Amino acid sequence: MIEKLPRIAFLGIGLMGAPMTRNLLDAGFSMNLWNRTASKCEPFAAEATVAATPADAVRTADVIITMLENSDVVEQVMVASGAIKAINRGALVIDMSSIQPSVARRHAALAAEQGAGYVDAPVSGGTLGAEEARLSIMAGGSENDVLRAQPIFEVLGKCTRIGPVGAGQLAKLANQAIVGITIGAVSEALLLAANGGADPAAVREALMGGFAGSRILELHGQRMIDRDFSPGAPARIQLKDMRMILDEARAEGLTLPLSQQVHNEYLSLVANGHSDADHSGLLLELEHMNRTRLGGAGSGSKE
Repeated sequence: MIEKLPRIAFLGIGLMGAPMTRNLLDAGFSMNLWNRTASKCEPFAAEATVAATPADAVRTADVIITMLENSDVVEQVMVASGAIKAINRGALVIDMSSIQPSVARRHAALAAEQGAGYVDAPVSGGTLGAEEARLSIMAGGSENDVLRAQPIFEVLGKCTRIGPVGAGQLAKLANQAIVGITIGAVSEALLLAANGGADPAAVREALMGGFAGSRILELHGQRMIDRDFSPGAPARIQLKDMRMILDEARAEGLTLPLSQQVHNEYLSLVANGHSDADHSGLLLELEHMNRTRLGGAGSGSKE
Protein backbone atom coordinates (compact mmCIF):
# COMPACT_ATOMS: atom_id res chain seq x y z
CA MET A 1 0.00 0.00 0.00
CA ILE A 2 1.40 3.41 -1.02
CA GLU A 3 1.52 5.90 1.86
CA LYS A 4 -0.52 9.02 1.17
CA LEU A 5 1.54 12.20 0.87
CA PRO A 6 0.71 14.96 3.37
CA ARG A 7 -1.24 17.98 2.19
CA ILE A 8 0.93 21.10 2.27
CA ALA A 9 -0.10 24.69 2.91
CA PHE A 10 2.58 26.93 1.36
CA LEU A 11 2.54 30.57 2.48
CA GLY A 12 4.71 32.93 0.44
CA ILE A 13 4.86 32.41 -3.34
CA GLY A 14 7.74 34.75 -4.12
CA LEU A 15 11.16 34.46 -5.76
CA MET A 16 11.97 31.38 -3.68
CA GLY A 17 8.49 30.10 -2.92
CA ALA A 18 7.36 29.81 -6.53
CA PRO A 19 10.05 27.35 -7.73
CA MET A 20 9.77 25.41 -4.46
CA THR A 21 6.01 25.10 -5.01
CA ARG A 22 6.63 23.94 -8.57
CA ASN A 23 8.93 21.16 -7.36
CA LEU A 24 6.52 20.03 -4.65
CA LEU A 25 3.60 19.89 -7.08
CA ASP A 26 5.71 17.95 -9.57
CA ALA A 27 6.53 15.47 -6.79
CA GLY A 28 2.83 14.77 -6.30
CA PHE A 29 2.00 16.77 -3.17
CA SER A 30 -1.47 18.30 -2.90
CA MET A 31 -1.20 21.94 -1.87
CA ASN A 32 -3.03 24.97 -0.52
CA LEU A 33 -1.34 28.23 -1.53
CA TRP A 34 -1.53 31.73 -0.10
CA ASN A 35 0.35 34.89 -0.97
CA ARG A 36 -0.28 38.50 -0.02
CA THR A 37 -0.26 39.37 -3.74
CA ALA A 38 -2.73 36.72 -4.86
CA SER A 39 -1.76 36.96 -8.55
CA LYS A 40 1.52 35.19 -7.77
CA CYS A 41 -0.50 32.04 -7.04
CA GLU A 42 -2.22 32.12 -10.44
CA PRO A 43 0.39 30.01 -12.33
CA PHE A 44 -0.47 27.12 -9.97
CA ALA A 45 -4.24 27.63 -9.76
CA ALA A 46 -5.03 24.61 -11.96
CA GLU A 47 -2.96 22.28 -9.75
CA ALA A 48 -3.46 23.65 -6.23
CA THR A 49 -6.07 25.33 -4.05
CA VAL A 50 -5.55 29.09 -3.74
CA ALA A 51 -6.67 30.25 -0.30
CA ALA A 52 -8.08 33.66 0.52
CA THR A 53 -6.36 33.91 3.92
CA PRO A 54 -3.47 32.22 5.73
CA ALA A 55 -5.95 30.62 8.14
CA ASP A 56 -7.91 29.14 5.23
CA ALA A 57 -4.70 27.73 3.80
CA VAL A 58 -3.57 25.95 6.96
CA ARG A 59 -6.97 24.66 8.11
CA THR A 60 -6.91 21.50 5.95
CA ALA A 61 -3.13 21.02 5.82
CA ASP A 62 -0.92 18.37 7.39
CA VAL A 63 2.21 20.44 6.85
CA ILE A 64 2.49 24.25 6.81
CA ILE A 65 5.50 25.79 5.05
CA THR A 66 6.27 29.49 5.30
CA MET A 67 8.72 31.21 2.94
CA LEU A 68 8.38 34.87 3.85
CA GLU A 69 10.63 37.92 3.85
CA ASN A 70 11.45 38.51 7.51
CA SER A 71 10.45 37.99 11.14
CA ASP A 72 7.82 40.74 11.11
CA VAL A 73 6.07 39.28 8.05
CA VAL A 74 6.10 35.76 9.52
CA GLU A 75 4.63 37.19 12.74
CA GLN A 76 1.86 38.96 10.83
CA VAL A 77 1.02 35.97 8.63
CA MET A 78 1.18 33.23 11.26
CA VAL A 79 0.20 34.98 14.50
CA ALA A 80 -1.57 38.30 13.89
CA SER A 81 -3.79 36.78 11.19
CA GLY A 82 -4.83 33.94 13.48
CA ALA A 83 -3.40 31.26 11.19
CA ILE A 84 -1.49 29.53 13.97
CA LYS A 85 -4.76 29.03 15.88
CA ALA A 86 -6.24 27.27 12.82
CA ILE A 87 -3.51 24.62 12.64
CA ASN A 88 -4.66 21.03 13.19
CA ARG A 89 -3.42 18.96 16.11
CA GLY A 90 -0.64 16.73 14.83
CA ALA A 91 0.30 19.06 11.96
CA LEU A 92 3.88 20.18 11.33
CA VAL A 93 4.96 23.79 10.82
CA ILE A 94 8.13 24.24 8.73
CA ASP A 95 9.35 27.84 8.63
CA MET A 96 11.80 28.13 5.74
CA SER A 97 12.05 31.92 6.03
CA SER A 98 15.16 33.56 7.49
CA ILE A 99 14.07 34.93 10.86
CA GLN A 100 15.54 35.63 14.29
CA PRO A 101 16.24 32.47 16.32
CA SER A 102 14.22 33.90 19.22
CA VAL A 103 11.17 34.29 16.95
CA ALA A 104 11.51 30.68 15.78
CA ARG A 105 11.56 29.48 19.39
CA ARG A 106 8.49 31.54 20.29
CA HIS A 107 6.55 30.31 17.26
CA ALA A 108 7.51 26.73 18.11
CA ALA A 109 5.97 27.23 21.55
CA LEU A 110 2.76 28.62 19.99
CA ALA A 111 2.60 25.65 17.61
CA ALA A 112 3.06 23.28 20.54
CA GLU A 113 0.02 24.86 22.25
CA GLN A 114 -1.98 23.71 19.20
CA GLY A 115 -0.51 20.21 19.42
CA ALA A 116 1.64 20.81 16.32
CA GLY A 117 5.32 20.19 15.67
CA TYR A 118 7.73 22.86 14.46
CA VAL A 119 10.95 22.97 12.46
CA ASP A 120 12.87 26.10 11.53
CA ALA A 121 14.48 25.29 8.19
CA PRO A 122 16.03 28.30 6.43
CA VAL A 123 17.74 27.64 3.13
CA SER A 124 20.77 28.64 1.10
CA GLY A 125 21.18 28.35 -2.64
CA GLY A 126 19.15 31.25 -4.00
CA THR A 127 16.59 31.11 -6.77
CA LEU A 128 18.78 28.85 -8.91
CA GLY A 129 19.07 26.36 -6.07
CA ALA A 130 15.30 26.51 -5.58
CA GLU A 131 14.64 25.91 -9.28
CA GLU A 132 17.09 23.01 -9.47
CA ALA A 133 16.01 21.49 -6.13
CA ARG A 134 19.54 21.93 -4.78
CA LEU A 135 18.81 24.01 -1.69
CA SER A 136 20.93 23.56 1.40
CA ILE A 137 18.38 23.24 4.21
CA MET A 138 19.47 23.96 7.79
CA ALA A 139 16.94 22.44 10.18
CA GLY A 140 16.32 23.14 13.84
CA GLY A 141 13.85 20.93 15.68
CA SER A 142 13.41 17.61 17.38
CA GLU A 143 14.81 14.55 15.61
CA ASN A 144 11.26 13.26 15.13
CA ASP A 145 9.93 16.48 13.59
CA VAL A 146 12.92 16.81 11.22
CA LEU A 147 12.41 13.17 10.22
CA ARG A 148 8.72 13.89 9.50
CA ALA A 149 9.80 16.77 7.24
CA GLN A 150 12.40 14.72 5.38
CA PRO A 151 10.16 13.58 2.45
CA ILE A 152 9.49 17.26 1.72
CA PHE A 153 13.10 18.33 2.15
CA GLU A 154 14.25 15.61 -0.26
CA VAL A 155 12.17 17.25 -3.01
CA LEU A 156 13.73 20.67 -2.36
CA GLY A 157 17.38 19.90 -1.69
CA LYS A 158 19.57 18.47 1.04
CA CYS A 159 18.76 18.85 4.74
CA THR A 160 21.17 18.89 7.68
CA ARG A 161 19.72 18.84 11.19
CA ILE A 162 21.67 21.46 13.14
CA GLY A 163 20.11 21.01 16.58
CA PRO A 164 17.01 22.09 18.52
CA VAL A 165 14.53 24.77 17.39
CA GLY A 166 16.39 27.98 16.55
CA ALA A 167 19.60 26.20 15.55
CA GLY A 168 18.63 26.24 11.88
CA GLN A 169 18.34 30.03 12.00
CA LEU A 170 21.72 30.30 13.72
CA ALA A 171 23.26 28.25 10.89
CA LYS A 172 21.60 30.54 8.34
CA LEU A 173 23.07 33.59 10.08
CA ALA A 174 26.50 31.94 9.87
CA ASN A 175 25.87 31.29 6.17
CA GLN A 176 24.84 34.87 5.51
CA ALA A 177 27.85 36.25 7.36
CA ILE A 178 30.12 34.25 5.06
CA VAL A 179 28.09 35.21 1.97
CA GLY A 180 27.99 38.93 2.74
CA ILE A 181 31.64 39.20 3.73
CA THR A 182 32.77 37.13 0.73
CA ILE A 183 30.74 39.26 -1.70
CA GLY A 184 32.55 42.26 -0.24
CA ALA A 185 35.92 40.54 -0.66
CA VAL A 186 35.22 39.55 -4.28
CA SER A 187 34.04 43.09 -5.09
CA GLU A 188 37.20 44.61 -3.65
CA ALA A 189 39.50 42.06 -5.30
CA LEU A 190 38.06 42.49 -8.79
CA LEU A 191 37.97 46.29 -8.54
CA LEU A 192 41.58 46.35 -7.28
CA ALA A 193 42.74 44.15 -10.16
CA ALA A 194 40.81 46.04 -12.84
CA ASN A 195 41.95 49.48 -11.69
CA GLY A 196 45.54 48.30 -11.72
CA GLY A 197 45.27 47.22 -15.35
CA ALA A 198 44.33 43.53 -15.11
CA ASP A 199 41.41 41.93 -16.91
CA PRO A 200 38.91 41.09 -14.10
CA ALA A 201 37.47 38.18 -16.10
CA ALA A 202 40.94 36.64 -16.39
CA VAL A 203 41.61 37.33 -12.70
CA ARG A 204 38.38 35.56 -11.75
CA GLU A 205 39.27 32.57 -13.94
CA ALA A 206 42.74 32.31 -12.39
CA LEU A 207 41.47 32.62 -8.83
CA MET A 208 38.81 29.96 -9.40
CA GLY A 209 41.56 27.34 -9.61
CA GLY A 210 43.30 28.42 -6.41
CA PHE A 211 42.69 28.72 -2.67
CA ALA A 212 40.45 31.77 -3.19
CA GLY A 213 38.00 29.80 -5.31
CA SER A 214 34.41 29.85 -4.02
CA ARG A 215 30.82 29.65 -5.17
CA ILE A 216 30.58 33.42 -4.60
CA LEU A 217 33.56 34.08 -6.86
CA GLU A 218 32.18 31.68 -9.47
CA LEU A 219 28.61 33.00 -9.66
CA HIS A 220 28.65 36.51 -8.22
CA GLY A 221 32.08 37.33 -9.61
CA GLN A 222 30.64 36.64 -13.06
CA ARG A 223 27.57 38.74 -12.23
CA MET A 224 29.85 41.66 -11.34
CA ILE A 225 31.82 41.32 -14.58
CA ASP A 226 28.58 41.08 -16.61
CA ARG A 227 26.97 43.85 -14.51
CA ASP A 228 23.94 41.60 -14.09
CA PHE A 229 22.35 42.68 -10.83
CA SER A 230 18.82 41.39 -11.46
CA PRO A 231 17.74 40.03 -8.09
CA GLY A 232 18.25 36.46 -7.10
CA ALA A 233 18.65 37.52 -3.47
CA PRO A 234 17.85 41.25 -3.16
CA ALA A 235 20.25 43.55 -1.33
CA ARG A 236 17.51 44.54 1.14
CA ILE A 237 17.27 40.90 2.25
CA GLN A 238 21.04 40.65 2.71
CA LEU A 239 20.88 43.86 4.75
CA LYS A 240 18.13 42.33 6.91
CA ASP A 241 20.28 39.25 7.44
CA MET A 242 23.37 41.30 8.34
CA ARG A 243 21.26 43.23 10.86
CA MET A 244 20.06 39.96 12.41
CA ILE A 245 23.66 38.72 12.60
CA LEU A 246 24.66 41.81 14.57
CA ASP A 247 21.57 41.59 16.81
CA GLU A 248 22.35 37.96 17.63
CA ALA A 249 26.02 38.83 18.21
CA ARG A 250 25.07 41.54 20.70
CA ALA A 251 22.74 39.11 22.48
CA GLU A 252 25.67 36.68 22.77
CA GLY A 253 28.12 39.40 23.91
CA LEU A 254 30.17 39.17 20.70
CA THR A 255 31.78 41.83 18.51
CA LEU A 256 31.91 40.95 14.78
CA PRO A 257 33.82 43.76 13.02
CA LEU A 258 33.72 42.28 9.51
CA SER A 259 29.96 41.72 9.70
CA GLN A 260 29.52 45.27 11.03
CA GLN A 261 31.47 46.77 8.11
CA VAL A 262 29.58 44.74 5.51
CA HIS A 263 26.28 45.69 7.17
CA ASN A 264 27.22 49.37 6.86
CA GLU A 265 28.06 48.94 3.16
CA TYR A 266 24.74 47.23 2.43
CA LEU A 267 22.97 49.97 4.39
CA SER A 268 24.56 52.56 2.09
CA LEU A 269 23.79 50.47 -1.01
CA VAL A 270 20.10 50.33 -0.09
CA ALA A 271 20.02 54.01 0.89
CA ASN A 272 21.44 54.85 -2.55
CA GLY A 273 18.44 53.25 -4.26
CA HIS A 274 19.62 49.70 -4.89
CA SER A 275 17.39 47.79 -2.45
CA ASP A 276 16.12 45.48 -5.21
CA ALA A 277 19.49 44.86 -6.83
CA ASP A 278 21.00 41.43 -6.29
CA HIS A 279 23.22 41.25 -3.20
CA SER A 280 26.22 40.90 -5.56
CA GLY A 281 25.41 44.55 -6.35
CA LEU A 282 27.49 45.48 -3.31
CA LEU A 283 30.05 46.22 -6.03
CA LEU A 284 27.93 49.27 -6.90
CA GLU A 285 28.48 50.73 -3.45
CA LEU A 286 32.22 50.10 -3.69
CA GLU A 287 32.27 51.82 -7.09
CA HIS A 288 30.29 54.74 -5.67
CA MET A 289 32.69 55.03 -2.74
CA ASN A 290 35.74 55.05 -5.03
CA ARG A 291 34.19 57.02 -7.90
CA THR A 292 35.20 54.36 -10.37
CA ARG A 293 33.67 51.50 -12.31
CA LEU A 294 34.68 47.88 -12.82
CA GLY A 295 35.50 47.28 -16.47
CA GLY A 296 37.84 45.22 -18.62
CA ALA A 297 41.63 45.26 -18.55
CA GLY A 298 42.83 48.72 -17.58
CA SER A 299 39.35 50.21 -17.93
CA GLY A 300 38.62 51.01 -14.29
CA SER A 301 38.18 54.70 -15.00
CA LYS A 302 37.46 57.48 -12.53
CA GLU A 303 33.99 58.96 -12.81
